[in-house]
Amino acid sequence: MTATAHRMDAVVTDARRAEAFAPAEAAPPVALYVHVPFCVSLCPYCDFVVYAGSAARGPRNRVPAFVSALETELHLRADALDERFGPPPQRPALASLYLGGGTPSLLPIDAIASIVGLVKERYGVVDDAEVTLEANPGPEERGDAGALRAAGVTRLSFGAQSLDPAELRRLGRRHRAEDVAEAVAGAREAAVPSVSLDLLYDVPDGTLASWIATLDAALDLAPDHLSLYALTLDDPDAEGLTGVTGDHLPTTRGARRWRDTSRAAQDDDRAAAQYHHAFHRLAADGWRPYEISNWARPGHESRHNMAYWERRPYEAVGPGAHAFDGSVRRWNAAALDGWVEALSPRAGAPCLPPGGSESIDAATAASERVILGLRTDGGVPLPAASEPPLAGVFGWALAAELLEVTADDRVVLTVRGRLLSNEVFAALV
Repeated sequence: MTATAHRMDAVVTDARRAEAFAPAEAAPPVALYVHVPFCVSLCPYCDFVVYAGSAARGPRNRVPAFVSALETELHLRADALDERFGPPPQRPALASLYLGGGTPSLLPIDAIASIVGLVKERYGVVDDAEVTLEANPGPEERGDAGALRAAGVTRLSFGAQSLDPAELRRLGRRHRAEDVAEAVAGAREAAVPSVSLDLLYDVPDGTLASWIATLDAALDLAPDHLSLYALTLDDPDAEGLTGVTGDHLPTTRGARRWRDTSRAAQDDDRAAAQYHHAFHRLAADGWRPYEISNWARPGHESRHNMAYWERRPYEAVGPGAHAFDGSVRRWNAAALDGWVEALSPRAGAPCLPPGGSESIDAATAASERVILGLRTDGGVPLPAASEPPLAGVFGWALAAELLEVTADDRVVLTVRGRLLSNEVFAALV
Protein backbone atom coordinates (compact mmCIF):
# COMPACT_ATOMS: atom_id res chain seq x y z
CA MET A 1 0.00 0.00 0.00
CA THR A 2 1.30 3.46 -0.90
CA ALA A 3 1.87 6.21 1.62
CA THR A 4 -1.08 8.07 0.14
CA ALA A 5 -3.32 5.02 0.54
CA HIS A 6 -2.20 4.61 4.17
CA ARG A 7 -3.07 8.22 4.88
CA MET A 8 -6.42 7.92 3.14
CA ASP A 9 -7.25 4.84 5.19
CA ALA A 10 -6.31 6.71 8.35
CA VAL A 11 -8.49 9.72 7.70
CA VAL A 12 -11.41 8.25 5.76
CA THR A 13 -13.43 7.88 8.94
CA ASP A 14 -12.83 11.50 9.86
CA ALA A 15 -16.02 13.25 10.96
CA ARG A 16 -15.76 15.51 7.92
CA ARG A 17 -16.61 12.57 5.66
CA ALA A 18 -20.20 12.42 6.84
CA GLU A 19 -20.88 16.03 5.99
CA ALA A 20 -18.40 16.94 3.25
CA PHE A 21 -20.69 16.04 0.36
CA ALA A 22 -24.17 16.00 1.90
CA PRO A 23 -26.85 17.76 -0.18
CA ALA A 24 -27.16 21.36 0.95
CA GLU A 25 -30.42 23.01 1.93
CA ALA A 26 -31.48 26.46 0.80
CA ALA A 27 -29.84 29.24 2.79
CA PRO A 28 -29.73 33.06 2.69
CA PRO A 29 -27.10 34.65 0.43
CA VAL A 30 -23.67 35.68 1.61
CA ALA A 31 -23.00 37.71 -1.54
CA LEU A 32 -24.88 39.79 -4.11
CA TYR A 33 -23.99 40.23 -7.78
CA VAL A 34 -25.31 43.19 -9.79
CA HIS A 35 -24.97 42.95 -13.57
CA VAL A 36 -24.62 46.25 -15.42
CA PRO A 37 -24.97 45.47 -19.15
CA PHE A 38 -23.51 48.58 -20.77
CA CYS A 39 -20.25 49.16 -22.65
CA VAL A 40 -19.11 51.92 -24.97
CA SER A 41 -18.25 49.27 -27.58
CA LEU A 42 -18.48 45.48 -27.82
CA CYS A 43 -15.25 43.47 -27.83
CA PRO A 44 -15.48 40.62 -30.38
CA TYR A 45 -14.50 37.90 -27.91
CA CYS A 46 -16.96 38.94 -25.18
CA ASP A 47 -19.84 36.60 -24.27
CA PHE A 48 -21.19 38.66 -21.37
CA VAL A 49 -24.59 40.32 -21.57
CA VAL A 50 -23.62 43.69 -23.04
CA TYR A 51 -25.47 46.49 -24.81
CA ALA A 52 -23.13 48.99 -26.45
CA GLY A 53 -23.18 52.22 -28.41
CA SER A 54 -26.29 54.38 -28.12
CA ALA A 55 -27.74 52.15 -25.39
CA ALA A 56 -24.82 53.13 -23.14
CA ARG A 57 -24.22 56.75 -24.12
CA GLY A 58 -25.90 59.64 -25.86
CA PRO A 59 -29.43 61.10 -25.88
CA ARG A 60 -31.14 57.71 -26.26
CA ASN A 61 -29.11 55.84 -23.67
CA ARG A 62 -30.96 53.32 -21.52
CA VAL A 63 -29.05 53.81 -18.30
CA PRO A 64 -31.78 55.70 -16.35
CA ALA A 65 -34.42 53.08 -17.24
CA PHE A 66 -31.98 50.34 -16.28
CA VAL A 67 -31.16 51.88 -12.89
CA SER A 68 -34.84 52.32 -12.07
CA ALA A 69 -35.63 48.71 -13.02
CA LEU A 70 -32.56 47.46 -11.15
CA GLU A 71 -33.66 49.13 -7.93
CA THR A 72 -37.10 47.53 -8.35
CA GLU A 73 -35.55 44.09 -8.78
CA LEU A 74 -33.37 44.65 -5.71
CA HIS A 75 -36.51 45.40 -3.69
CA LEU A 76 -38.42 42.39 -5.09
CA ARG A 77 -35.56 39.98 -4.46
CA ALA A 78 -35.15 41.39 -0.94
CA ASP A 79 -38.89 40.94 -0.32
CA ALA A 80 -38.59 37.28 -1.31
CA LEU A 81 -35.59 36.78 0.99
CA ASP A 82 -37.42 38.48 3.85
CA GLU A 83 -40.30 36.05 3.41
CA ARG A 84 -38.05 32.98 3.29
CA PHE A 85 -35.37 33.83 5.83
CA GLY A 86 -36.57 36.92 7.68
CA PRO A 87 -35.42 40.52 7.23
CA PRO A 88 -32.06 41.83 8.43
CA PRO A 89 -30.75 41.52 11.07
CA GLN A 90 -32.64 38.23 11.43
CA ARG A 91 -31.15 37.27 8.07
CA PRO A 92 -27.32 37.40 8.02
CA ALA A 93 -25.81 40.46 6.34
CA LEU A 94 -23.93 40.17 3.05
CA ALA A 95 -20.17 39.79 3.11
CA SER A 96 -19.72 41.07 -0.44
CA LEU A 97 -21.35 43.12 -3.18
CA TYR A 98 -20.06 42.90 -6.74
CA LEU A 99 -21.01 45.27 -9.56
CA GLY A 100 -19.92 43.55 -12.75
CA GLY A 101 -20.65 43.88 -16.42
CA GLY A 102 -20.37 45.28 -18.91
CA THR A 103 -18.76 48.41 -17.57
CA PRO A 104 -20.36 49.44 -14.25
CA SER A 105 -18.06 52.45 -14.05
CA LEU A 106 -20.19 54.02 -16.83
CA LEU A 107 -23.05 54.48 -14.36
CA PRO A 108 -23.45 57.95 -12.84
CA ILE A 109 -21.83 58.12 -9.44
CA ASP A 110 -25.13 58.99 -7.77
CA ALA A 111 -26.66 55.83 -9.24
CA ILE A 112 -23.80 53.71 -7.86
CA ALA A 113 -24.16 55.32 -4.44
CA SER A 114 -27.91 54.74 -4.54
CA ILE A 115 -27.46 51.05 -5.42
CA VAL A 116 -24.92 50.53 -2.62
CA GLY A 117 -27.19 52.34 -0.16
CA LEU A 118 -30.23 50.31 -1.19
CA VAL A 119 -28.32 47.06 -0.78
CA LYS A 120 -27.20 48.09 2.70
CA GLU A 121 -30.76 49.00 3.64
CA ARG A 122 -32.58 45.94 2.27
CA TYR A 123 -29.97 43.17 2.49
CA GLY A 124 -27.66 44.26 5.27
CA VAL A 125 -23.91 44.47 4.68
CA VAL A 126 -21.21 43.60 7.21
CA ASP A 127 -18.98 46.43 8.36
CA ASP A 128 -15.89 45.20 6.48
CA ALA A 129 -17.77 44.05 3.38
CA GLU A 130 -15.96 43.78 0.07
CA VAL A 131 -17.66 46.06 -2.48
CA THR A 132 -16.20 45.48 -5.94
CA LEU A 133 -16.80 47.50 -9.08
CA GLU A 134 -15.47 46.52 -12.51
CA ALA A 135 -14.11 49.30 -14.71
CA ASN A 136 -12.41 49.75 -18.03
CA PRO A 137 -9.06 51.58 -17.73
CA GLY A 138 -9.73 54.22 -20.41
CA PRO A 139 -10.00 57.81 -19.14
CA GLU A 140 -13.61 58.18 -20.33
CA GLU A 141 -14.70 54.83 -18.85
CA ARG A 142 -12.90 54.29 -15.56
CA GLY A 143 -14.99 56.70 -13.50
CA ASP A 144 -13.82 58.90 -10.66
CA ALA A 145 -11.97 56.68 -8.20
CA GLY A 146 -12.38 59.15 -5.35
CA ALA A 147 -16.12 59.42 -5.89
CA LEU A 148 -16.41 55.64 -6.18
CA ARG A 149 -14.55 55.23 -2.90
CA ALA A 150 -16.89 57.76 -1.25
CA ALA A 151 -19.86 55.77 -2.62
CA GLY A 152 -18.65 52.71 -0.72
CA VAL A 153 -16.50 50.85 -3.27
CA THR A 154 -13.61 49.04 -1.58
CA ARG A 155 -12.24 47.13 -4.56
CA LEU A 156 -11.71 48.17 -8.19
CA SER A 157 -11.19 45.54 -10.88
CA PHE A 158 -9.76 46.94 -14.11
CA GLY A 159 -10.19 45.04 -17.39
CA ALA A 160 -6.67 45.60 -18.70
CA GLN A 161 -6.58 42.32 -20.74
CA SER A 162 -3.12 43.13 -22.12
CA LEU A 163 -0.39 45.75 -21.82
CA ASP A 164 0.85 45.11 -25.35
CA PRO A 165 -0.41 47.77 -27.82
CA ALA A 166 -0.71 45.35 -30.74
CA GLU A 167 -2.65 42.84 -28.66
CA LEU A 168 -5.00 45.53 -27.37
CA ARG A 169 -5.80 46.49 -30.97
CA ARG A 170 -6.24 42.84 -31.93
CA LEU A 171 -8.70 42.34 -29.07
CA GLY A 172 -10.72 45.42 -30.00
CA ARG A 173 -9.92 47.20 -26.76
CA ARG A 174 -10.37 50.99 -26.61
CA HIS A 175 -7.72 51.81 -24.02
CA ARG A 176 -3.93 52.12 -24.20
CA ALA A 177 -1.39 50.39 -21.97
CA GLU A 178 -0.63 53.78 -20.38
CA ASP A 179 -4.28 54.10 -19.35
CA VAL A 180 -3.96 51.04 -17.13
CA ALA A 181 -1.11 52.65 -15.21
CA GLU A 182 -3.12 55.86 -14.83
CA ALA A 183 -6.19 53.94 -13.63
CA VAL A 184 -4.21 52.07 -10.98
CA ALA A 185 -2.49 55.28 -9.86
CA GLY A 186 -5.87 57.01 -9.56
CA ALA A 187 -7.23 54.19 -7.44
CA ARG A 188 -4.19 54.40 -5.16
CA GLU A 189 -4.57 58.16 -4.81
CA ALA A 190 -8.21 57.64 -3.83
CA ALA A 191 -7.15 55.11 -1.17
CA VAL A 192 -9.19 52.29 -2.70
CA PRO A 193 -8.19 49.37 -0.44
CA SER A 194 -7.79 46.72 -3.15
CA VAL A 195 -7.00 46.91 -6.87
CA SER A 196 -7.24 44.02 -9.32
CA LEU A 197 -6.21 43.62 -12.97
CA ASP A 198 -7.66 41.19 -15.51
CA LEU A 199 -5.26 39.86 -18.15
CA LEU A 200 -5.79 37.49 -21.08
CA TYR A 201 -3.33 34.90 -22.37
CA ASP A 202 -3.50 32.76 -25.53
CA VAL A 203 -4.34 35.93 -27.43
CA PRO A 204 -4.43 35.22 -31.20
CA ASP A 205 -0.92 35.54 -32.67
CA GLY A 206 0.44 36.45 -29.24
CA THR A 207 3.82 35.17 -28.12
CA LEU A 208 5.41 33.96 -24.92
CA ALA A 209 7.61 37.06 -25.03
CA SER A 210 4.65 39.45 -25.26
CA TRP A 211 2.96 37.64 -22.36
CA ILE A 212 6.09 37.86 -20.22
CA ALA A 213 6.32 41.58 -20.98
CA THR A 214 2.63 42.14 -20.15
CA LEU A 215 2.91 40.27 -16.85
CA ASP A 216 6.09 42.13 -15.88
CA ALA A 217 4.46 45.46 -16.71
CA ALA A 218 1.40 44.54 -14.67
CA LEU A 219 3.55 43.61 -11.68
CA ASP A 220 5.38 46.93 -11.97
CA LEU A 221 2.02 48.61 -11.26
CA ALA A 222 1.86 46.77 -7.90
CA PRO A 223 -1.77 45.60 -7.98
CA ASP A 224 -3.18 43.55 -5.11
CA HIS A 225 -4.87 40.92 -7.25
CA LEU A 226 -4.49 39.42 -10.71
CA SER A 227 -7.01 37.42 -12.73
CA LEU A 228 -5.31 35.62 -15.62
CA TYR A 229 -7.76 34.06 -18.07
CA ALA A 230 -7.14 31.95 -21.14
CA LEU A 231 -9.03 33.58 -24.01
CA THR A 232 -11.96 31.28 -24.78
CA LEU A 233 -13.95 31.75 -27.97
CA ASP A 234 -17.23 29.97 -27.34
CA ASP A 235 -20.42 29.81 -29.38
CA PRO A 236 -23.38 30.50 -27.06
CA ASP A 237 -25.81 30.12 -29.96
CA ALA A 238 -24.64 26.58 -30.67
CA GLU A 239 -24.77 25.78 -26.97
CA GLY A 240 -28.44 26.78 -26.77
CA LEU A 241 -27.88 29.66 -24.38
CA THR A 242 -29.51 32.44 -26.42
CA GLY A 243 -33.20 31.50 -26.47
CA VAL A 244 -36.09 33.51 -25.04
CA THR A 245 -35.11 32.67 -21.47
CA GLY A 246 -31.42 32.21 -22.24
CA ASP A 247 -28.75 33.95 -20.20
CA HIS A 248 -26.67 34.96 -23.25
CA LEU A 249 -27.28 37.29 -26.17
CA PRO A 250 -26.90 36.07 -29.76
CA THR A 251 -23.40 36.49 -31.19
CA THR A 252 -23.14 39.22 -33.80
CA ARG A 253 -21.98 38.26 -37.29
CA GLY A 254 -18.87 40.40 -36.94
CA ALA A 255 -17.92 38.77 -33.64
CA ARG A 256 -18.53 35.31 -35.10
CA ARG A 257 -16.20 36.04 -38.04
CA TRP A 258 -13.55 37.40 -35.66
CA ARG A 259 -13.74 34.30 -33.47
CA ASP A 260 -13.61 31.89 -36.39
CA THR A 261 -10.44 33.59 -37.64
CA SER A 262 -8.89 33.97 -34.19
CA ARG A 263 -9.27 30.32 -33.15
CA ALA A 264 -6.80 29.37 -35.86
CA ALA A 265 -4.28 31.81 -34.38
CA GLN A 266 -4.43 30.29 -30.90
CA ASP A 267 -2.09 27.54 -29.72
CA ASP A 268 -2.51 25.13 -26.79
CA ASP A 269 1.22 24.64 -26.28
CA ARG A 270 1.85 28.40 -26.23
CA ALA A 271 -1.03 28.88 -23.78
CA ALA A 272 0.44 26.20 -21.51
CA ALA A 273 3.84 27.89 -21.61
CA GLN A 274 2.28 31.25 -20.79
CA TYR A 275 0.35 29.85 -17.81
CA HIS A 276 3.39 27.92 -16.59
CA HIS A 277 5.51 31.06 -16.71
CA ALA A 278 2.87 33.07 -14.82
CA PHE A 279 2.50 30.44 -12.12
CA HIS A 280 6.21 30.31 -11.33
CA ARG A 281 6.85 34.03 -11.87
CA LEU A 282 4.11 34.96 -9.42
CA ALA A 283 5.16 32.31 -6.91
CA ALA A 284 8.65 33.76 -6.89
CA ASP A 285 7.14 37.17 -6.14
CA GLY A 286 5.08 35.92 -3.18
CA TRP A 287 1.65 35.74 -4.82
CA ARG A 288 -0.86 33.14 -3.68
CA PRO A 289 -2.38 31.08 -6.54
CA TYR A 290 -5.62 30.70 -4.63
CA GLU A 291 -7.69 29.66 -7.67
CA ILE A 292 -6.81 28.36 -11.13
CA SER A 293 -7.11 31.79 -12.74
CA ASN A 294 -6.60 34.05 -9.74
CA TRP A 295 -3.61 35.23 -7.72
CA ALA A 296 -3.59 37.58 -4.74
CA ARG A 297 -1.31 39.35 -2.35
CA PRO A 298 -2.04 38.11 1.19
CA GLY A 299 -5.44 39.32 2.33
CA HIS A 300 -6.60 40.43 -1.13
CA GLU A 301 -8.31 37.26 -2.30
CA SER A 302 -11.70 38.05 -3.83
CA ARG A 303 -14.19 37.25 -1.09
CA HIS A 304 -17.05 37.48 -3.55
CA ASN A 305 -15.60 34.95 -5.96
CA MET A 306 -14.59 32.68 -3.10
CA ALA A 307 -18.29 32.40 -2.30
CA TYR A 308 -18.78 30.92 -5.77
CA TRP A 309 -15.90 28.47 -5.44
CA GLU A 310 -16.98 27.45 -1.95
CA ARG A 311 -20.48 26.87 -3.35
CA ARG A 312 -22.09 29.26 -0.92
CA PRO A 313 -25.48 30.89 -1.67
CA TYR A 314 -25.55 34.21 -3.51
CA GLU A 315 -28.22 36.53 -4.87
CA ALA A 316 -28.05 38.25 -8.26
CA VAL A 317 -29.90 40.96 -10.18
CA GLY A 318 -29.72 42.37 -13.69
CA PRO A 319 -30.07 40.90 -17.21
CA GLY A 320 -28.43 37.47 -17.49
CA ALA A 321 -27.45 37.38 -13.80
CA HIS A 322 -27.24 34.00 -12.00
CA ALA A 323 -28.20 33.29 -8.38
CA PHE A 324 -27.88 30.19 -6.19
CA ASP A 325 -29.52 29.41 -2.86
CA GLY A 326 -27.67 26.16 -2.11
CA SER A 327 -30.15 23.87 -3.83
CA VAL A 328 -31.59 25.80 -6.81
CA ARG A 329 -29.75 27.78 -9.48
CA ARG A 330 -31.72 30.65 -11.00
CA TRP A 331 -30.99 33.06 -13.83
CA ASN A 332 -32.52 36.11 -15.46
CA ALA A 333 -33.01 36.14 -19.22
CA ALA A 334 -30.42 38.24 -21.03
CA ALA A 335 -32.79 40.41 -23.07
CA LEU A 336 -32.83 43.94 -21.68
CA ASP A 337 -36.26 44.77 -23.11
CA GLY A 338 -38.02 41.91 -21.35
CA TRP A 339 -36.17 42.54 -18.12
CA VAL A 340 -37.09 46.26 -18.06
CA GLU A 341 -40.68 45.58 -19.15
CA ALA A 342 -41.31 43.21 -16.24
CA LEU A 343 -39.80 45.54 -13.68
CA SER A 344 -41.13 48.83 -15.10
CA PRO A 345 -44.56 47.97 -16.54
CA ARG A 346 -46.69 50.71 -18.06
CA ALA A 347 -49.65 49.32 -16.18
CA GLY A 348 -49.97 47.11 -13.12
CA ALA A 349 -47.44 46.16 -10.48
CA PRO A 350 -43.86 45.25 -11.35
CA CYS A 351 -42.95 41.58 -11.28
CA LEU A 352 -39.77 39.54 -11.33
CA PRO A 353 -38.17 39.32 -14.79
CA PRO A 354 -38.28 36.25 -17.06
CA GLY A 355 -35.59 33.62 -16.74
CA GLY A 356 -35.12 30.04 -15.67
CA SER A 357 -34.05 27.78 -12.85
CA GLU A 358 -32.83 24.27 -12.13
CA SER A 359 -32.80 22.17 -8.99
CA ILE A 360 -29.46 20.59 -8.16
CA ASP A 361 -29.64 16.90 -7.21
CA ALA A 362 -27.26 15.28 -4.76
CA ALA A 363 -25.01 13.76 -7.44
CA THR A 364 -24.64 17.06 -9.28
CA ALA A 365 -24.01 18.86 -6.01
CA ALA A 366 -21.24 16.40 -5.16
CA SER A 367 -19.59 16.92 -8.55
CA GLU A 368 -19.83 20.69 -8.20
CA ARG A 369 -18.25 20.64 -4.75
CA VAL A 370 -15.30 18.60 -5.97
CA ILE A 371 -14.79 20.60 -9.17
CA LEU A 372 -15.09 23.96 -7.44
CA GLY A 373 -12.91 22.80 -4.57
CA LEU A 374 -10.19 21.57 -6.91
CA ARG A 375 -10.18 24.94 -8.65
CA THR A 376 -8.77 26.41 -5.43
CA ASP A 377 -5.40 25.87 -3.82
CA GLY A 378 -7.20 24.39 -0.79
CA GLY A 379 -8.55 21.51 -2.86
CA VAL A 380 -10.85 18.98 -1.20
CA PRO A 381 -10.39 16.79 1.88
CA LEU A 382 -8.67 13.46 1.26
CA PRO A 383 -11.76 11.44 2.29
CA ALA A 384 -13.43 12.77 -0.85
CA ALA A 385 -11.05 10.59 -2.88
CA SER A 386 -12.92 7.49 -1.69
CA GLU A 387 -16.37 8.91 -2.55
CA PRO A 388 -18.08 9.57 -5.87
CA PRO A 389 -17.32 11.35 -8.09
CA LEU A 390 -13.60 11.67 -7.26
CA ALA A 391 -13.10 7.99 -6.38
CA GLY A 392 -13.45 6.90 -9.99
CA VAL A 393 -10.68 9.14 -11.31
CA PHE A 394 -8.44 9.66 -8.30
CA GLY A 395 -5.96 6.88 -9.12
CA TRP A 396 -5.67 7.90 -12.76
CA ALA A 397 -5.24 11.59 -11.96
CA LEU A 398 -2.69 10.84 -9.24
CA ALA A 399 -0.63 8.61 -11.55
CA ALA A 400 -0.81 11.20 -14.32
CA GLU A 401 0.50 13.84 -11.87
CA LEU A 402 -2.65 15.91 -12.24
CA LEU A 403 -3.47 15.62 -8.53
CA GLU A 404 -1.39 15.40 -5.40
CA VAL A 405 -2.07 15.00 -1.69
CA THR A 406 -0.72 17.67 0.62
CA ALA A 407 0.84 17.17 4.02
CA ASP A 408 -2.42 18.24 5.66
CA ASP A 409 -4.45 15.65 3.73
CA ARG A 410 -5.94 17.79 1.01
CA VAL A 411 -6.28 16.71 -2.62
CA VAL A 412 -5.16 19.53 -4.91
CA LEU A 413 -4.33 20.05 -8.57
CA THR A 414 -0.67 20.11 -9.50
CA VAL A 415 0.55 22.81 -11.89
CA ARG A 416 0.18 20.22 -14.65
CA GLY A 417 -3.29 19.48 -13.33
CA ARG A 418 -4.21 23.15 -13.52
CA LEU A 419 -3.15 23.20 -17.15
CA LEU A 420 -5.24 20.09 -17.87
CA SER A 421 -8.03 20.83 -15.41
CA ASN A 422 -10.76 20.56 -18.05
CA GLU A 423 -9.82 16.92 -18.58
CA VAL A 424 -10.03 16.25 -14.85
CA PHE A 425 -13.35 18.08 -14.48
CA ALA A 426 -14.89 16.36 -17.51
CA ALA A 427 -14.17 13.01 -15.86
CA LEU A 428 -15.99 14.14 -12.70
CA VAL A 429 -19.28 15.06 -14.36
